[in-house]
Amino acid sequence: MTEQHGTDASPERLASALMEKGALTSDWLPAYKRAPRHLFIPDVIWPGTAGGNRQKNRIIRSEEPRAWWEAVYTDAPITTQWDDGTYTGPEKGKIPSSSNSMPTMVFSMLDALAVEEGQRVLEIGTGTGWNAALLSHRVGPENVVTVEVDEAVSADARKRLQNAGFVPLAVVGDGAEAFPMEAPYDRVIATCSIGRVPYAWVEQTKPGGVIVAPWGPTYGGEAIVRLTVHADGTASGKFLGSSAFMRLRAQRTERKHVREYLKGKPWPADGIKSTTALSPDDVGDWHVMFAIGVQVPNAFPWMESYKDGSYTLWLRDTAVTSWATADYEKERTEFEVVQSGPRKLWDEVETAFRWWDGQGRPGFDRFGLTVSPEGETVWLDEPGNPVPSVLG
Repeated sequence: MTEQHGTDASPERLASALMEKGALTSDWLPAYKRAPRHLFIPDVIWPGTAGGNRQKNRIIRSEEPRAWWEAVYTDAPITTQWDDGTYTGPEKGKIPSSSNSMPTMVFSMLDALAVEEGQRVLEIGTGTGWNAALLSHRVGPENVVTVEVDEAVSADARKRLQNAGFVPLAVVGDGAEAFPMEAPYDRVIATCSIGRVPYAWVEQTKPGGVIVAPWGPTYGGEAIVRLTVHADGTASGKFLGSSAFMRLRAQRTERKHVREYLKGKPWPADGIKSTTALSPDDVGDWHVMFAIGVQVPNAFPWMESYKDGSYTLWLRDTAVTSWATADYEKERTEFEVVQSGPRKLWDEVETAFRWWDGQGRPGFDRFGLTVSPEGETVWLDEPGNPVPSVLG
């Protein structure tokens, strides 16, 4: 066993914790043992936190071997690249762009994939190569294709895979296009989030095949969706539970600064003031953001915090035509709102929240998704009950 530098962290301890949670099942345990996580973690990392998206400062293995090992065998994600590789400093960069996912999430998604021996699997997002190694052990490396958009990340992953004795087909490419040269696939799994399912994934999956991916609207909130592909060219299925992944690079969006919305004027610019009884604090949980986001298209929130615990919730549309603010202060029952532009964004959020509340405040598992060549539809409880859009 690799030197543990006096720490209690170990592959065995993490395996026990994952099995207690129900994430690591007995059928994936041999793959876990054959492809231990430390073989797929680079020497320079920014550890994350369990259940959160906040990264700690950089750890270099040669300088802090114990801290590195503890991070590897903690059930938390590890950021391995910032800003597409342009930032390597000791603190956080602007945008995390590659990682090794939280082990609970890794094995929960693999369990949802329900892969069987001999099936062909396409992975979107090679990352560090750990997921590809686990799949290679399970179905054979000759049955695994893994696609990574970043050449340097792909090259490093291939080295780790080879050093560990795995040789899946690891290619550099745009994951949105899948990999038609090796299609069709029995299973497709994405380790990056999407706001719409690339139809190429459906086209390259056999009827009866399964697609597992993190899906989230522009507004925020995200969950793992499990889709079954049908012979008529559609795919549908339920959301399984919360997730938080880096966006597929082909679907990244550039968000303009608030100054672009105010057009050079100080806030509140030309905004119209009103009040609301709905607290901004009631619309900030991840599952609530998801429920709002599937109804409020092409808009996103941002929180401006203040030292006294109050904050301003900003809402902006992607077309840079409309904005809104809602001010939160403790102990208040009415909150000031300012809105500007053709879309009344706070009104839209409030309408979406009231719909969600009226449906019994459903969690992720009551929502589902159907994908077709014409687009996709989010539904509640059954495909015949589409979630309404506030835009009609």
